[in-house]
Amino acid sequence: QVHLVESGGGLVQAGGSLRLSCAASGRTFSSCVMGWFRQAPGKEREFVATISWSGGGTYYADSVKGRFTISRDNAKNTVYLQMNSLKPEDTAVYYCAGRPYGDTSNAPEDYDYWGQGAQVTVSS
Repeated sequence: QVHLVESGGGLVQAGGSLRLSCAASGRTFSSCVMGWFRQAPGKEREFVATISWSGGGTYYADSVKGRFTISRDNAKNTVYLQMNSLKPEDTAVYYCAGRPYGDTSNAPEDYDYWGQGAQVTVSS
């Protein structure tokens, strides 16, 4: 089992930056594929980014490519999402997710572990 807790959300102006952190407890974190998803009011949960267990493979949604960076520190049991050049359409609750088996994935149903979410609000 892996327990996930996000932090670092908040209110920022368009063009600004935020860094989300996801702290994990559990011995299997370093072997998990990790992902970030987001859900805006009235919309489906959507993929943002994913990273392999080693950190060597990263993949992004087209909407955030070039602006967001996912990374992980297995020694600290933490995964990060650096968000730059934020836009109002990035406003959502951001969720950290863990997948104990398999490859990186952009499908939320492939992930077994979920955090409680962190609100990110970007004002225009």
